[in-house]
Amino acid sequence: MIVKAIKTHKITRADKDLFKVLNKYVKDFSEGSILVIASKIVAITQGRVVRLKDQKKDDLIKKEADFFIDKNLHKSKLFITLKNNILTFSSGIDESNGNGYQVLWPNFPQKVANQVREYLIKRFQVKKVGVIITDMTALPLRWGVIGGALCYSGFKPLKDLRGKPDIFGKKYKFTKVGILNGLTAATSVVMGEGSEQTPLAIINDLPFVEFQNGIPTKKELDDLIIKPEEDMYGPLFKNAPWQKI
Repeated sequence: MIVKAIKTHKITRADKDLFKVLNKYVKDFSEGSILVIASKIVAITQGRVVRLKDQKKDDLIKKEADFFIDKNLHKSKLFITLKNNILTFSSGIDESNGNGYQVLWPNFPQKVANQVREYLIKRFQVKKVGVIITDMTALPLRWGVIGGALCYSGFKPLKDLRGKPDIFGKKYKFTKVGILNGLTAATSVVMGEGSEQTPLAIINDLPFVEFQNGIPTKKELDDLIIKPEEDMYGPLFKNAPWQKI
């Protein structure tokens, strides 16, 4: 697995078209590769930016969230939120690298990922193409932000080991390898989460990735989601003081 981050100009509200950014900076793309895109530049090119005072930001976070836990219950005064079946902070709204604006999560990220995949296929005349749109996340009880996937297209996100033997012949009962999440976390280390100005990356040399001929089906997208009551952390979700507008 080889990750190459791509440096761009500072993406701002003046940039109105994600594909113009891709045209300018993605110079080559080989068969069996994955393009990783920071969600922030997708959102900025969609115009998903606002300038708000602190209290108004609170209102926007609540509106954007599917569910939220009040910030006054958090030592750093951050809203813990559930949005699009993803556990995050502040509904993904962030002002870093926003040039004075709050940047929201992009609209219809799955549709964007599918469109980018089709664009790469046509532009570079390739068939095995993957796309990931990513944002930072954090693991419970561990310091250090990592990359988390908002969506993907063009490859199988999981490797199902259930029913297969381990090295001693014992069959796995529950294990599904998170190909999507592993790729995203590893790539984010190369792209960075600060002022690196590298919101794009290409991953090559991926013998463990199974590419697909089409975009993810609804069933494949649904199969990535675990219902809170079935999740291994289910008791934490069940007993948390979630609210909804």
